[in-house]
Amino acid sequence: MSVQSPLAWDIAVDDAPVALSARGDLVAVAGAEGTVRVLDAAMGAEMGALELPGGALSVELAPDAQHLVATGPLGYALWRRTDGRTTVRESGVWSAAAAWADNDRVAVASGRRALVLEADGGELWCTDPAASTVTDLAWMRQGRRLAVAAYGAVHGYERHTTKPVVMYPYVGSHLALAVAPTGKWICSGNQDASIHIWRARDGSELTMSGYPEKVSRLAFDETGFWLAADGAPDVTVWDFSGKGPAGTAPRSLRCHETVTALAWRPGAAGQLASGGADGTVALWHATAGRPQALLNPARTLDGDGDGTAVAALAWAGPHLLISAQRDGRIRAHALPSRTAL
Repeated sequence: MSVQSPLAWDIAVDDAPVALSARGDLVAVAGAEGTVRVLDAAMGAEMGALELPGGALSVELAPDAQHLVATGPLGYALWRRTDGRTTVRESGVWSAAAAWADNDRVAVASGRRALVLEADGGELWCTDPAASTVTDLAWMRQGRRLAVAAYGAVHGYERHTTKPVVMYPYVGSHLALAVAPTGKWICSGNQDASIHIWRARDGSELTMSGYPEKVSRLAFDETGFWLAADGAPDVTVWDFSGKGPAGTAPRSLRCHETVTALAWRPGAAGQLASGGADGTVALWHATAGRPQALLNPARTLDGDGDGTAVAALAWAGPHLLISAQRDGRIRAHALPSRTAL
């Protein structure tokens, strides 16, 4: 069902968006050419901006929305809200991702290393070089352990340890990393069209293979019981409650020919937003039905199916969904209560 969704705001930027981040009262938009804009979530007004030489790949606001880090092919940059101070580090190496441990520490992928920085850019520690470029990273144990994905394994590092304290091996190229909020599961989406899963406490493994395409997007909901993934025209949603997904089948969400974005709505209602290459944004009761269920969208958002791919999605609280399309259009969709969708 396609319906009209009230827009809180609708703007255009002149750099093709590649990533979004929403925290507190801010939204950050990273563009392919390296322009990062910081917007007021309620109105869309620009609150700040920075330029990252060589282009941008990702952007992450700190949990309190007081700092921001952007990464790109040639380095990374940090921005401070209080005075707009920007620190640019042109390392000359591929920086694919960043993740905040808390308001004061952020991990940045920098070539074959992971750097852990203070919010204003001072280096606290870094890992020894991995076997290849770090493709993704995530914090575990409330910011006490850092999971780092590179070819052949996901490694875990404690604070100030340059060598890993634990290794989760898998021979392949990891494209995306997701750690359950419960800390129980570590998942990688892979170039070989699979999802590999480790139980964090003992390293026991499971591989979900047979996807028609590489798996480059993974997202756990806030409960840690549901994992959404691309890798096929259908979004797959796996049940990680109880003993996990071994021996089970996922729910399949059918709307897009190519999935380009995934974002769980805040809360425990099991609602997911997805974006497609055709410009469609779909909203789902993603945990409804039984395993192997084929689900249709609760609704798609009018005005987004205009043929321009959705580049990214982010929730600015439970009632405001931000969508970015590759032609530079950024929209804030005002949505009803969790029960209504």
